[in-house]
Amino acid sequence: MSAEPRLAEVAEPEPAQEAAQGTDQAVKETLEDYTLRFAPRSYRRWTPMVVATTALGGIAYMADFSIGAGIGLAHGTGNALLAIAVAAVVIFVTGFPLAYYGARHNIDLDLITRGSGFGYFGSVLTSVIFASFTFIFFALEGSIMAQGLKLGLGLPLWLGYLVSTLMVIPLVIYGMTALSKLQVWTTPIWLLLMVGPLVYLVTTDPGSVDRFLAYAGTDGEGGVNTASVLLGAGVCLSLIAQIGEQIDYLRFMPPKTEANKRSWWTAVVMAGPGWVVLGALKQAIGVFLAVYIIAEVGASAAPEPIQQFKYAFDAMMPSWIVLPLAVALVVISQIKINVTNAYSGSLAWTNSFTRVTKRYPGRMVFVLVNLGFALALMEADMFSFLNGILGFYSNCAIAWVVTVATDIGINKYVLKLSPHAPEFRRGMLYAVNPVGVVSFVAASGLSIAMYFHGLGDTLQPYSPVAAAVIAFVLTPLMAVVTKGRYYLRRTDDGIAEPLLDEDGNPSAVTYECHVCRQQFERPDVAACRTHDAVVCSLCLSTDKVGDHVLPAAV
Repeated sequence: MSAEPRLAEVAEPEPAQEAAQGTDQAVKETLEDYTLRFAPRSYRRWTPMVVATTALGGIAYMADFSIGAGIGLAHGTGNALLAIAVAAVVIFVTGFPLAYYGARHNIDLDLITRGSGFGYFGSVLTSVIFASFTFIFFALEGSIMAQGLKLGLGLPLWLGYLVSTLMVIPLVIYGMTALSKLQVWTTPIWLLLMVGPLVYLVTTDPGSVDRFLAYAGTDGEGGVNTASVLLGAGVCLSLIAQIGEQIDYLRFMPPKTEANKRSWWTAVVMAGPGWVVLGALKQAIGVFLAVYIIAEVGASAAPEPIQQFKYAFDAMMPSWIVLPLAVALVVISQIKINVTNAYSGSLAWTNSFTRVTKRYPGRMVFVLVNLGFALALMEADMFSFLNGILGFYSNCAIAWVVTVATDIGINKYVLKLSPHAPEFRRGMLYAVNPVGVVSFVAASGLSIAMYFHGLGDTLQPYSPVAAAVIAFVLTPLMAVVTKGRYYLRRTDDGIAEPLLDEDGNPSAVTYECHVCRQQFERPDVAACRTHDAVVCSLCLSTDKVGDHVLPAAV
């Protein structure tokens, strides 16, 4: 796999020797992930289906089984299934425009957010939200793996947490190439281990289906009610930010052409918003397995995936192979998702740090930062208060994703107040765009107040609904009020070559950045303020005195 152009993501030399060292480091670190920037056509040589398979491999996490089990135990099967369905619909609808935009224009969700209502510095808010998503779910998956290692190998939980954290570091260092190989080769094994026990139980014990459908939950009423459905949906909607990790892969999609448009669209829909179909199925399976365990041994072990699959395998296999298979499933699943969590989280942290400090520290620094946060959560036993963490977090995630999706779907394509072509380069964007920032802060703030009973007990279950509705209404309203004036600081980047080619794909014409002396494709460069030359997007980001940043233009 070729990785041209080779990148050197550094600012102008301070002394020359230090700059040369920084150049070598940046070339090595960005060889596989194109941190903070547009993914060039020269690198995107995977087929649509390989990209889709890699992206879907990242959703092999076991948390869905725990989330489904927790909702089912609390609210009953009927409420849990409705909650899962409601959340899946919201996630699919909001994820579609984001996935399309990322795949079509080959940029990640942070770069999309900058030009879709938040501004150059305003999107730092959402980068932190997304980074938090990655270490929260890394911690959740690491906790599940530690439970498996304790049951299968007798490791104490604290050691299992450490093992699950350290084992992903070698894999995540090498970015997209290593991740694509890992996900493609492990997915068939994972699917077989996950689906096999379920099919066996349903076919050999039809009564398990009846018990599953009749389960009433801990309240004992068994009826479907709105509050229970919305509380459950709020927990499921904490996963709405998963679309960011899907786009971290989808940005490597090849250009959309007449020849590949069918496979291109299939891959985008399947690996973009389509991830939630498999996610919802896993949550429903989690409810089923939890109810099965309750009937067999009681409720104490029901929310733990390792216990769910241990008892499922026990029903169909000799006892000597049950634990090894259950542990293998948990370990494979944890590795598949946590390399993605560590990878995507490091990109988000690096992105925020570089914009704020105008310094590129290297992505590996933030791989370790993200893993440190995750390990701290695991050692604090976050698994025991899982639903509370996810319910709170979902309000922020919903507000962010709905705001960006609405800006793309309504403000860009209907109202045409937001520029259609993506923009993420420093100098082209205002520092803060009130359209996205105000909508996000209002939606997340009010919904969090509702979640913590600040507006009364009656409204508390409706906090996720409030986050979505407020963001959806305020985003176009703010665009109309501001007349779209805060999207672009200037419309001309000083380069005559169009950003898009005749097929609407990002132009593949290359330019040399006069700061780092590397070749970059058209969407990643802008004219320099002080030289008759062009500058790449990261050198603009790391320009501490603004020598290269184009001035505002009315």
